[in-house]
Amino acid sequence: MTILITGASGNVGRQVVQQLVDRGAAVRALVRDPSKATFPDGVEVVQGDLLDVAALRRALAGVSTLFLLNGVVPDEFTQALVTLNLARDAGIGRVVYLSVIHSDKYLNVPHFAGKFGVERMLEQMGFGATILRPAYFMQNDLTIKDVVLGHGVYPMPIGSKGLAMIDTRDIAEIAAIELLDRDASGPLPLKRINLVGPDTLTGTGMAETWSAVLGRPVVYSGDDTAGFEKNLLNFMPSWMAYDMRLMTERFLSDGMTPEAGDVERLTKLLGRPLRSYRDFAFELSASA
Repeated sequence: MTILITGASGNVGRQVVQQLVDRGAAVRALVRDPSKATFPDGVEVVQGDLLDVAALRRALAGVSTLFLLNGVVPDEFTQALVTLNLARDAGIGRVVYLSVIHSDKYLNVPHFAGKFGVERMLEQMGFGATILRPAYFMQNDLTIKDVVLGHGVYPMPIGSKGLAMIDTRDIAEIAAIELLDRDASGPLPLKRINLVGPDTLTGTGMAETWSAVLGRPVVYSGDDTAGFEKNLLNFMPSWMAYDMRLMTERFLSDGMTPEAGDVERLTKLLGRPLRSYRDFAFELSASA
């Protein structure tokens, strides 16, 4: 039984690979450039991407379960649909898909709408799938650590509704648990799991958390989504910066909050408490 991991060289994908290896699973990792990929011993590395049909066919051959992770790119939806059609052709019925929380609500946000479309295809094609719906990744804040640590400002416009940020290490562990559960079982029904952290934090709450961690004042920069988009243009294409702006506007209007029982469900699945943003902030400040 072999589990194929797409997006295997990314932050979440690498951790899913490690979690599976630690649990004794046979893992195949799909990467664009094997010469740049570093994985644990025993991982089978295959070259290709989600638009290379011939390479995907080779990667999917003999696979029992698929972990589908594809990044925020203009053709994200096409990548996923090509992969799922080829997986079905290869006789693969078990899938764990990394979607996003509120994919069915934030439908004006391009990458949310794309992921919701993939969720619907998983349903309509009859896959036995676990759809993981993570909230905002704590590790996304690695990109703003210099602003927080150096200038005492939390610059993400996340508003007052609250975000239940989750640590990518928890995402990877839950993904591995679900992959192994499906890989070892007969057909299981499709299910969705919201992946959230233990706390729902607002913009001012994030500033208070950082102030406590650093022992000095940190302020929240406010809800300026236009300024956020402008800053993102310094290191990402305009379509992506606008996509991120639309996402933060939904943070302000709707938040990104758990449903009843989500935290308890995840705690039981992991057999331990979820990692908190406060702990993440302590780790980040200690490593700076």
